[in-house]
Amino acid sequence: MLNHMGLRHHTNVLRHMTFGLLGTVLVLASPTVARAQIYSWRDASGKLVLSNRRPLTADAVRSYAVPRADRVRTTRYVTLERGRDYDDLISEHSRLNGVRTDLVRAVMQVESAFNPYARSPKGALGLMQLMPATIRQFAVSNPFNPADNVRAGVAYLRALLDRYQNNEELALAAYNAGPGAVDRHGQSVPPYRETKNYVAQINQMAARPIELRGKSIYKVTETIDGRSIVRYTDQKPPTGSFELVGRR
Repeated sequence: MLNHMGLRHHTNVLRHMTFGLLGTVLVLASPTVARAQIYSWRDASGKLVLSNRRPLTADAVRSYAVPRADRVRTTRYVTLERGRDYDDLISEHSRLNGVRTDLVRAVMQVESAFNPYARSPKGALGLMQLMPATIRQFAVSNPFNPADNVRAGVAYLRALLDRYQNNEELALAAYNAGPGAVDRHGQSVPPYRETKNYVAQINQMAARPIELRGKSIYKVTETIDGRSIVRYTDQKPPTGSFELVGRR
């Protein structure tokens, strides 16, 4: 039999257990919001450091060199060999679509760090982080297949360049935030921190700054085995069917 003090202690224990269980249920039942944030800062040598984690102190964060970008470092290690695994795919589809190889490589670096199985909380998949609508638009059968993913990713980037008259800055902003966001903000980079950081990262990583205009881009249509094949080039074709689609 419990005395008066023992009974009161027993009641308090049960009360604390009840509130603890209730708090746990409320926490588990509460919806959580997936956030994607990129942080950047300058290290002691002035190099740009990129990370998806907020640093406690920038000086205490270990960073690594980014292949092909001497002035950029990251807190996630990516070997040069890993990026080189996709050089042939990048070169092939960059050539077919008339997009700079260094621009495509920088997009891939920022999007997935050359991880063909990358997934984002927003549903983007693979090397170039294709969204479901892009996967459908370009008939991607397997977004984790590098060849299929890069084919569609570079073609989508080409479509955005065409949409914005080869303005790489706007095309990249649309790749990150969607063309609807770019158009809603008067065809300018949306005022989202993530998108602004994204465009800045590509600008830093690409071999030369993002171009807004410059060389002419030609759309060439060739007939091969009875099929019309479209490719893009910055060299004016001496013969055949072609049209000037813009300048870069």
